[in-house]
Amino acid sequence: MSANLMEVTDTNFEADVLNAERPVLVDFWAPWCGPCKAIGPALELLADKYSGIVDVGKCNVDENPATPSRFGIKAIPTLLFFKEGRLVDQITGMVSPTRIEDTFRKLEAGEDIAPPFQMS
Repeated sequence: MSANLMEVTDTNFEADVLNAERPVLVDFWAPWCGPCKAIGPALELLADKYSGIVDVGKCNVDENPATPSRFGIKAIPTLLFFKEGRLVDQITGMVSPTRIEDTFRKLEAGEDIAPPFQMS
């Protein structure tokens, strides 16, 4: 696993994601999920490429059930993008690295991305 990937847990989510200085992508995954395994190497490469610009974390949904429940995660892999403590984009399912990188570029450029839904 890339040194630029962080482990996101129910315990550290607030500090490492919501209070992060940089935008954060959280990959909600499980070890038994085929598409999760398939997207993993692309996320590692993007974590290295965008190191210092966007933080990339992985949250194992089997070991950390509270955080996926909080955000209504029903399918994996689900990628949630956070900026300044708010959810700004979401991707569910296996997608190309280009689609993920498009969102990274928007975050890097400071473009505002409309949230996919509002959390109360």
